[in-house]
Amino acid sequence: MVLPDSLLILPLALAAEAAFGYPDGLYTRIGHPVTWIGRLIKGLDRVLNRDEWSFGRRRAAGILALLILLAITGAAAWALQALLLPLGLIGIAVLAILASSLIAQRSLHEHVAAVSTGLREGGIAGGRRAVSMIVGRNPQSLDEAGVSRAAIESLAENFSDGIVAPAFWLGLGGLPGAVLYKAANTADSMIGHRTPRHEAFGWAAARLDDLVNLPASRLTALLLVAAACLHRETSPRGAWRALRRDASHHRSPNAGWPEAAMAGALGLRLAGPRVYGDVRIEDRWMGDGRAEANADDIDRALALYRTACGLLFALAAGAALIAWTILR
Repeated sequence: MVLPDSLLILPLALAAEAAFGYPDGLYTRIGHPVTWIGRLIKGLDRVLNRDEWSFGRRRAAGILALLILLAITGAAAWALQALLLPLGLIGIAVLAILASSLIAQRSLHEHVAAVSTGLREGGIAGGRRAVSMIVGRNPQSLDEAGVSRAAIESLAENFSDGIVAPAFWLGLGGLPGAVLYKAANTADSMIGHRTPRHEAFGWAAARLDDLVNLPASRLTALLLVAAACLHRETSPRGAWRALRRDASHHRSPNAGWPEAAMAGALGLRLAGPRVYGDVRIEDRWMGDGRAEANADDIDRALALYRTACGLLFALAAGAALIAWTILR
């Protein structure tokens, strides 16, 4: 695939996903690409991650599992693209529809908005129920401010991982680029944690995910700063200041960028100390505003997110136009 083709697919995929999302009926019947990838990862984990093996051998097995995962998913995506591209614009349209399943603008908005609705209609219990669907921390340890911050943090981080990153790799590498990114990201979410079972086996998945998210996390932060320029109640200067001061202090090499930008734009403090299961994580705060967030702040974050998604689409459409008029 040449670059103009992949850049044309990108805005079409973004528009299709924003308009329609991934239909529930389709999910019920055939599942989702991420669930297919997840089943493959589970199988590799079951077969190659042996408790009796040494740390070094399990790390080597994890590298092998990752290579197998990327080979299978990449080959499938390449074959689909090779089959469809010769069909011209029809093939590009079908590829865009397929690629839209790897982007999560609509579903992310719905899940985060549900937390705001839960807090307003069901109080703290409703907020906890809704936020438990999108974060891994113990919801019972969260008060209203904690629930609200968790939802906003998830929105910021998943804007990078679930939207900007697959879009970036889709524009750069077509359907195989987006599928390979999604495989790496799903592997990290499933086996990339420092647990006794996955500390060695998931090492390669975690390192690769850190690497492939580097460009998107920075781009996401810039999109949020730019979006803050277009809202009266947000501060682009605050977003930029928090980004420069706090992003590098996050425990993740990538999550701090969108979280710091979001925190500064909204005048909040995000991240900081929090509880996952029974483990308390002592993280640095992102931003220097107030920690007492509420449902109104979730709604402000969603408005900023919608604008940033619009800017991402404009950027993608502009790149496609340039590619087709100059590079074609």
